[in-house]
Amino acid sequence: MLLGIVLVALNLRIAIAAVSPILDIVRRDVAFDDTLAGLLGAAPLVSFAVFGSLAPLVARQWGLEPTLVAAMLLSGAGEVARSTTEAPAAFIVWSVVALGGMGMGNVLLPPLVKRYFPDRIGAVTAAYSMTMAFSTTTPPLLSVPLARAFGWRVSVGSWSALAVVAVLPWCVVLARRAAARRRGLDADRRPRASSVPAARAGGGAGRAWRSPLAWGLAVTFGMNSLNTYALFAWLPQILTDAGLAVEAGGRWVGLLAILGLPLSFAGPLLAARMRNPWPLVALLAACYVSGYLGLALSPVPGTAVWIVLLGLAQGVFPVVLALINLRTRTAEGATALSGFVQGVGYAVAVPGPVLVGVVHEATGSWTPALAVLLVTVGVLAVASTVACRPAVLEDTWAPRPAR
Repeated sequence: MLLGIVLVALNLRIAIAAVSPILDIVRRDVAFDDTLAGLLGAAPLVSFAVFGSLAPLVARQWGLEPTLVAAMLLSGAGEVARSTTEAPAAFIVWSVVALGGMGMGNVLLPPLVKRYFPDRIGAVTAAYSMTMAFSTTTPPLLSVPLARAFGWRVSVGSWSALAVVAVLPWCVVLARRAAARRRGLDADRRPRASSVPAARAGGGAGRAWRSPLAWGLAVTFGMNSLNTYALFAWLPQILTDAGLAVEAGGRWVGLLAILGLPLSFAGPLLAARMRNPWPLVALLAACYVSGYLGLALSPVPGTAVWIVLLGLAQGVFPVVLALINLRTRTAEGATALSGFVQGVGYAVAVPGPVLVGVVHEATGSWTPALAVLLVTVGVLAVASTVACRPAVLEDTWAPRPAR
C-alpha cells in the first residue's frame, strides 16, 4: 500500500513537467498558435479543480482504490493519446484527460493515507509529497534528451508507463480484498475506535462547504497554489527584465523547484507534531513576503537569497496535505475534505498567473504585480489561522441533538 501511494505520487505532476521543456519542439510538429499554447498553460489548474471536485463523488460509488486505479489508467491513456495526435486541439483535449486523472489522484491520496496509515500520517504524507516534488524536478531533465534522441512523441508518451506501474500495487490490494470477501472476511470492515457512523461520514461530502475549517484550508491551499504557478510562469521574465540572461532565469526556476524537496519532507512531519501548526505556516508566509520584497527592491544582487526564500515558502503545500488528514477522523471525511480543498483551491488559483501578467502589462513594472502577490500571501496567512486551528471536520457533520 505504501508502494502504491508513492508510485501514484510519482505520476501526479509528470503530465505538466514532461511537456513544458519541449513545448517549442512540439509546436514545430503540432501547429499551436499563442492562444492554444495559453490554453495548454491553463489546463493543469482547471483540470485539477474540475476533476478533483469529481473524485469524491466517484469514490463514494466505486470506492477509493478502484477510483484511483481508474484515474491512473485515464492519465496514462491521455499521455499516450496526445503523443499520437496531429491536431493542436486534440493535443489539448488529451492533455486535459491526462491531467484530469492526476487531479483525481491528488484528491484520493490523502484519504488513502488516512485509511491505511492513520498512525503515520506525517511520515507517509512526507514521503509522497516529497515524491511529488521529485516528479516535478526530474522529467524536465530527461524530456529534452529523449525528444532529441527519439522524437517528442516518444518523450511525451513514454511517461505513461509509470501510470501503469502505479496501478499494480493497487490491483494486488483489490485482488486480496476480493479473495478475503470470498472467504467471508474483509479487513477493511474491522471496527476501529476512531470510526464514526458510516451515514454520518459518507454523507458529508456535500456539506464541507459549511465548515469554516474546510474554507480555511481551501483558501490557504488556493493562495499557495496561485503563488506557486505565478512564480513558475513569470519568474524567468522578472529576472530577465532585471538584467539577467535568459538561461540564468531558467536555472533559477529550476532551483526554485528543487528547493521544494526538503520542505515537502519536513513540513508534514512538523505539522503532525504540532497541535496548532500556524506558526509554521506563518513562517513560510514570511518567506514569501521577504522573497517578493527582495525581487521588487533588489532583484539581481540578492537573487539567490530571494529564490531560496520563495522556494522554502512552497512548504505550505505539504503542510496543507497533512492537515487534510490531521483535521479529519475517517477516510470518508478525508475524501470529502480533500476534494473540497483541492477543487476550490485550484479553482481560486486559476486566474493568478493571468492577473499577474495583466497587472504587469498595464503598469509596465513588476512591482505592482508583486504587490498583488503580497496581498494574496496576506489572505493565505489569515485563512491559515482557521485552517490550523485544532478541530475535526466530522464534528461539524454530526446531527444536532433533539430538544
